[in-house]
Amino acid sequence: MIPLLVCDDSNMARKQLIRALPADWPVSISQAANGQEALTLIRQGQARVMLLDLTMPVLDGYQTLAALQAEGLSCQVIVVSGDVQEEAVRRALQLGALAFLRKPADPAELHRTLAELGLLTPSEPTPAPATTSAPELPELKVSFRDALREVSNVAMGRAGALLARALGVFVQLPIPQVNIFEVGELHMTLLEAQRGEQFSAICQGFIGEAIAGEALLLFHDSQLQDMARLLGIQPHDNTQNAEMLLDLASILIGACLSGIAEQLDLRFSQGHPQLLGQHACLEQLIRVNSRRWRKTLAVEISYSLEGHAIHFDLLLLFTEDSIRRLTAKIGYLME
Repeated sequence: MIPLLVCDDSNMARKQLIRALPADWPVSISQAANGQEALTLIRQGQARVMLLDLTMPVLDGYQTLAALQAEGLSCQVIVVSGDVQEEAVRRALQLGALAFLRKPADPAELHRTLAELGLLTPSEPTPAPATTSAPELPELKVSFRDALREVSNVAMGRAGALLARALGVFVQLPIPQVNIFEVGELHMTLLEAQRGEQFSAICQGFIGEAIAGEALLLFHDSQLQDMARLLGIQPHDNTQNAEMLLDLASILIGACLSGIAEQLDLRFSQGHPQLLGQHACLEQLIRVNSRRWRKTLAVEISYSLEGHAIHFDLLLLFTEDSIRRLTAKIGYLME
């Protein structure tokens, strides 16, 4: 039996990955929720092969790969990540990963990769269709919030890759946050996080198959000049700044919604991005637009650009009525 370690902070991601394993691959499976847990298991000899995520708390995938090299630990690593930037792939391979697969892992591609690395023998059969059972494992409990966070993580990674190509930078991706807020709680959370700063904001509505909501993209005004310079735009031209924000919003919002829709087998109709406000404090933006929001399911994503003091916040705000349909769609995905 080959000791296999699946390292990802999401129960949903681990469940999907274990299901994708070749049915007849003789492995004993261990799990870790972050790199620190993974290193402990590897030091104990419980992992000869590891399937490793990049975006995790405590110790991320890059730090885990670096620690393996620094300690001279023997473990064959395949990265399986939603961060599909070309630079993310390059860095992972430079740190010793043997291969890089995008989430969610395709069973045939995973099988092919394992075979190419010599981890499967030629005599082992090719994987059957997706209905084939994966190696036995105690049932993984996946909550709605964890599942939506993982779906958002994959969508976020695709949007980050597009943004990286457009700007020629490496985009640092966070762990998405998923919460259900009363309208007052959402406002208070935003105000406490961004007190005293001025913002420009873009909103874009979306609807599809009993799911509706708005995407809200917040740009810190203090960083707009740096962003404009990065794109070769005159930093004090308000018209060009507005066009720049709308273009960036189209990339981020469009790619995120497309990624979510693809995973959940949905189709969203999207409104045109609209400039919600420029150079206003967040309290003003909230007060002027408070009628847009009620109780909401909020997915929060904060993008940062490496080497630049630039970050912006994307919120996907789903209506309360959308939660039942989202729950059903995610439940089907987990079956």
